[in-house]
Amino acid sequence: MNAMAAAVAILGVIPSALGEGLVCAHVIDGMSRNPEMYSKLRTTMILACALVETTAIYSLLVSLLILFVG
Repeated sequence: MNAMAAAVAILGVIPSALGEGLVCAHVIDGMSRNPEMYSKLRTTMILACALVETTAIYSLLVSLLILFVG
């Protein structure tokens, strides 16, 4: 039962991966349309990817806690 709960908890990684891909795709699109904004867009992209990645890390943490503690 714990393994099934951990598998469900790790499903939170899927939206995180899709979100990170969308962030990067839109930033590349913005850079290609307006090259002068490269540095501002890059900084914003790095911050956005870090925030999106925390969702995946939290999902992994919950999954590991369910497996080894619960």
